Formats: sequence, C-alpha cells, structure tokens
Amino acid sequence: MMGLAAEMAGKMSISGVQEKVSLRLSDDKSRFEIAPTGGRYILKPEPSRFAFVPQNEHLTMRLAELVGIEVPPFGLVELKDKAIAYIIKRFDRLDDGTKLQVEDFCQLDEKPIRDKYQGSGELCVRILRKYATEPLIEIRKLFKVLLFSWWASNGDQHLKNFSLIRTPEGRWRLTPAYDLICTRLPIPSDRDLAMPICGKKNNITKQQWLDFAKYAGIPERAAVRLLQEQIDALELSLRFIESSFLPDDLKIQYQDIVQHNTALLR
Repeated sequence: MMGLAAEMAGKMSISGVQEKVSLRLSDDKSRFEIAPTGGRYILKPEPSRFAFVPQNEHLTMRLAELVGIEVPPFGLVELKDKAIAYIIKRFDRLDDGTKLQVEDFCQLDEKPIRDKYQGSGELCVRILRKYATEPLIEIRKLFKVLLFSWWASNGDQHLKNFSLIRTPEGRWRLTPAYDLICTRLPIPSDRDLAMPICGKKNNITKQQWLDFAKYAGIPERAAVRLLQEQIDALELSLRFIESSFLPDDLKIQYQDIVQHNTALLR
C-alpha cells in the first residue's frame, strides 16, 4: 500500500507530504478499488516515520465536528495486514462525477508551494474578503477552524490547508475542513501554529483571539460566543479522546493538551 501511494505521489489533484491513495467504490459498492484518476475517496496509510497518525487524524476531525466545523465524510479502515488507514471522501466531486473548482489560499495569494507557511490568520481574512461570495459568513468559519487548530495543537495548518470551492451555483465558499491533526503527538516539540494570529504562534490568550476577531470584523459578542463554544466542548472532547483508537499514553497527552489550551481561553 505504501509503495502504491509513493507511485501515486504527484499524480493526484489533492497532494501533500503524507502518502495517499485514490480510491473509488466498485460498481456493486462492495469494495474499494484503486483509482489513479476520477477517485472519490482518499486513503492515507500510516506513515513510515510516525505511528498512529490515522487514528490521530480521525479523532481530531471528530473533535472538529463536535464544535460545529464542517468536515467531509471520513473514517478508519482495517487493511488485510491489520494495519489501520484513514479514509475521507473528496469534497470536490459531485455524485455525477463533475469536478468542482477548488483554489487553496496559497494559489489565491499567488504564492509558490514552498511559501505555504508564509501566511497568517490576518492574511487568510484578507483572502476571504477578496474572493469569498459572502465573506462575513466564511470569515466566521475560518475563525472557528483557526481557533480549533490552535486548541488541538495542529502545527501544520498552512495556506494550502485552507481552500475555496466554487459551488454549482457559482458561489465561492470555504471547503469543509481537512488535514486536521494534533501534530504535538507525533512531534512533541511542535508547539507552534503554522501561521501566527496577532503575531503569535503559541500561548495565544483569550484577549489575542478577541483582537483577531476584531480585525476579522467579528463583533465582540459573537467572538466571545465562539470562544465559549470551544471551552464548553472540553468535557465531551475528553470523553471522545478516551474512547478513541489512540493508545493510552497518547490519549493522556492529547487530553493534557486540550485542557491546557482551554485554560488559556478562560
């Protein structure tokens, strides 16, 4: 599976560092089949360098869903050798196979891929103001994803992990969230956001989130409510982590992370 993923590198329209395999359902919908082109699903086997990444991404996406962040259908599958892989449905394909236009923020800001980390929360806001059909709605969605990514210690939320999609009606909106993962678990030293908020990449306080919301044009009352929603999700999130497919030591680490970051929001 990993060899097949390496062969597909560079051939899929959704690319990234982690190995991926493009899949489609068989005609009788009884199994997945390899689909170098026209695939409807993406499979991510466990990377060779880091353990439990599929379980990590599955849990982190569940936690995002818990606070109302839109995500595509996703799950975990067991391969024939009992290895666990993460699978997600592509959001840029309609049921009839039509491919929707997607532009990530790196492309929209006319940056080369090598500069995908040369961004900020403020830059993302400006991109939405320029290109989104309803920027005020999309900026609030962006705020929730940036807040959650910090809360979950996702240090890889760069410009290519945010995208706009053109709906069949011709409207530009944020795609469902994708590639959400707690990077602190496989890389304990990874404590910084990929893109700063108010000039900071770590230990961001409640006031700095409110300052960022003000820049984004989100009224203070609404911003306080968004922060409170993330705070209120703590207890249920801890239960989600406890019942996840991570090993016990990583569960404890993840719980410590979200408890610490929730305290910074109070």
